[in-house]
Amino acid sequence: MTGRERREQLIGVGRKHFADHGFEGTTIEEVAASAGVSKPVVYEHFGGKEGLYAVVVDREIEALLAGVTSALDSGGSSRQLIERAALALLEYVDHNSDGFRILVRDSPPGQATGSFASLMSDISSQVDHILAAQFKRHKLDPKAAPMYAQMLVGMIALTGQWWLDNRKFKKHEVAAHVVNLAWNGLTGLEAKPTLTPETLEEG
Repeated sequence: MTGRERREQLIGVGRKHFADHGFEGTTIEEVAASAGVSKPVVYEHFGGKEGLYAVVVDREIEALLAGVTSALDSGGSSRQLIERAALALLEYVDHNSDGFRILVRDSPPGQATGSFASLMSDISSQVDHILAAQFKRHKLDPKAAPMYAQMLVGMIALTGQWWLDNRKFKKHEVAAHVVNLAWNGLTGLEAKPTLTPETLEEG
């Protein structure tokens, strides 16, 4: 195995352990044993458990942000953009369950990267401009858009955490219900929400 291949192997093994046992419940000994190497090999590549964790988390953040950013850059109506953002996050949960489990756990003490709250804040800032445009159109104060963006992204993220272990609904159904509440509010809920035909065709 080349040095790069070994590093990738250790990242994959570490990712699985962090997802299954959390940061505190994972040891370098277990990671090394699962990879079939000695502890010094892990230390050589990452300097310790914190270094390995930081690399794993950074990759997950990059993957999730890339999906959501792509969804928000795809054009369409404001509602379609919100639908696509919700679907992108749920798509990540669906196909990267281990990574999502890692992200929603608390970061270890002193860990600057990987805060799920800071990740959601990054995504919220990308949603700001969509909501601000809608607020102006409806003669609402656009200064409140960042607060509503936090609410919207938080709602989707928390629903994603719930859906991770409660798969009674299909991904597009979950997204439709989230957007139903976000778009229509409790007083305007649709009886049988569905995504717009354009979004469904893309999914």
